[in-house]
Amino acid sequence: MGNREALLAGARTCLLDKGFDRTTVRDIATAAGVSMAAIGYHFGSRENLLFQALFSILDEWGDLSGRALVPDGASDASPAEAYERMWDDLLAQARAHPKMWLVSMELFMQAQRQPDLLPHLTDGIRQGRSGMAAILESVPESDVSERSVRTLGMVQVALMSGVVIQMLSDPENAPTGADVVAGLRALARITG
Repeated sequence: MGNREALLAGARTCLLDKGFDRTTVRDIATAAGVSMAAIGYHFGSRENLLFQALFSILDEWGDLSGRALVPDGASDASPAEAYERMWDDLLAQARAHPKMWLVSMELFMQAQRQPDLLPHLTDGIRQGRSGMAAILESVPESDVSERSVRTLGMVQVALMSGVVIQMLSDPENAPTGADVVAGLRALARITG
């Protein structure tokens, strides 16, 4: 592994352990086993390195989340049962990898402070909405209507973020897939 790859790996480790704001150049260099000057040489700045490491973590998180969300094809479950199981799988994945969820929330915070990040965040959210709509409608992403992306995809992404934040904030009272489905049914009665 070269210095560049070692720095990315070290930055990933620091982001997951300490977060963006608390990670120093010294932390990254120590974790990578290289000099602090290598950061400037390969990435120009601590922030550029941390952003690249952050996007790398988010790509990995997206892969993990995507696997939790895609229903297994061998099931004879009803759509509601499959949706509940999808939530249970997603919440299990979030419990297993809480730091990845925290890093995704940190990207939101950093994008508010650093305008160069905002287009990346916006693009990621748009992709997430489109992917969610495709998964829930069981169609290829290219076949999802813009209306579904703006409604079904948006609501699912919002639910995921909110439910996982609640679970990470209060693990003793973590919601289940059954809780999410029951809550949605109650909302449907209200908005019916």
